[in-house]
Amino acid sequence: MDMAELFRSIYLFNGLSDEELSLVSDITAQRDFSAGEMIFKEGDVGDTFYGILEGKVRISKEIEGAGEEALTILDEGSYFGEMALIDEFPRSASAIAHTDCRVLMMDKADFSQLLSRNKDLAYKLLWVFCQVLSQRLRDTNEKIINLFAIARGF
Repeated sequence: MDMAELFRSIYLFNGLSDEELSLVSDITAQRDFSAGEMIFKEGDVGDTFYGILEGKVRISKEIEGAGEEALTILDEGSYFGEMALIDEFPRSASAIAHTDCRVLMMDKADFSQLLSRNKDLAYKLLWVFCQVLSQRLRDTNEKIINLFAIARGF
């Protein structure tokens, strides 16, 4: 698989031109994680975005008295940690390699410079961010509704 195909396998980048993918490629690195390895921990200062090239990543929270609660398991093509590129808040959940995995990593400072130099690319990437964040919010709302329904049954 060539570099363009590799990047297009990640949803965020699949609508970009070859030239735009080249710009993104210049500011990313790849890293492998072993199954069970912590990618980042809830509460950490976040400054990196991740895209899954191979494997699966578990996004989870520590629940007092209950331990780790998996929020979702992300597959190849998914991405996570994008909020660290947008805000200054600590990580809201942990990311753990669910299987052996390979990820793309993008630093916040490099991402910001790229967006400031290329407004068309900025628009495309931020629009996809908005779409995915909206879908994740809808999914969270649905989970909350289901939890309330279960709680009323007790």
